[in-house]
Amino acid sequence: MSEAVPLEELSFEALMQRLASLAESLAEDNDGLETALQRYEAGMAVAAECLRRLEKAEQRVMQIKEGAEAQ
Repeated sequence: MSEAVPLEELSFEALMQRLASLAESLAEDNDGLETALQRYEAGMAVAAECLRRLEKAEQRVMQIKEGAEAQ
């Protein structure tokens, strides 16, 4: 991917869109092994960022739930 925007600056939705795009390009790849490996590596980085954000959201939900139960 030629986009230079750091993953941390993208919205979750933009990350998911990028991940879908990378998966699609891997499925249709005709550019060779090296390109496929680069796309796979990029996809794994995007997936890791998505997971990090989901875990953070889960922690936030748990905090909200605990706060509501304490009332």
